[in-house]
Amino acid sequence: MTDSEQENEQRTAGLLLAAGGGRRLGGRPKALLPYRGRPLVEYAAGVLRAAGCTRVHVVLGAAADAVREQARLGTCVLVENADWTDGMGSSLRAGLDSLAGTGARAALVSLVDQPGIGAEAVSRVLAAGADETSLACAAYDGVRGHPVLLGAAHWAGIAASATGDRGARAYLKVHEAKITLVECGDVARPYDIDTVADLAHLE
Repeated sequence: MTDSEQENEQRTAGLLLAAGGGRRLGGRPKALLPYRGRPLVEYAAGVLRAAGCTRVHVVLGAAADAVREQARLGTCVLVENADWTDGMGSSLRAGLDSLAGTGARAALVSLVDQPGIGAEAVSRVLAAGADETSLACAAYDGVRGHPVLLGAAHWAGIAASATGDRGARAYLKVHEAKITLVECGDVARPYDIDTVADLAHLE
C-alpha cells in the first residue's frame, strides 16, 4: 500500500446507509436480512472495514433496537435516523451530519442492500482520493453506481439536495464533470435487494 493510499484510509470515513424498512420485502428491515449466517448489516460494515475504512458510521432506522441487539458491529458508530421513512436522503443527511467534527475529509458511502459489492471494489473507490473536494463513484460497465466517495466540501450541498430516495443523485448530476469514475464491473455485481425475488441473491 502506498503512503497516499494509507492517507486516504485515515482521512475517509465509511458511511453505511442501513435504515430501510424493506417495504417491497413485506416490511423486513434490510439491515436484518440473513446473509452468510449473520445480519446483512454486519457483513456490509465488515466490507467497509476490510476495504480500509478505520472509521465506520452506520445509519440505522427501521428496527434500530433489534439491529443493535442482533448485529455485531464492534467499533462502528451507530447513527439513528428518526426520519428514515422519508427515504434514503434523510439517512444520507444524518450520516454526513454525524461525521461533522470527526476530522474526516471525505465519506465513502455504501448501501446495506448491495452485498455483491465487496471490499475490492470499495478499496478501489477509496483509493480515488480523500481530498475535501473529491467526488468519485464506482462504475459498472461505465454506468455510475455505489460506493460513492464524497469530499467534505460537498457535504452541505449534498445534504441540501438529498430528498426522498434520491440521496446524492441530484447533486452528482449537477457536478458530473468533477466525478472520477472507478470501473469495478470486473470485481463486483451491483444488484440491490429490493424485492422478494432479489432475496435469491442472499442464498
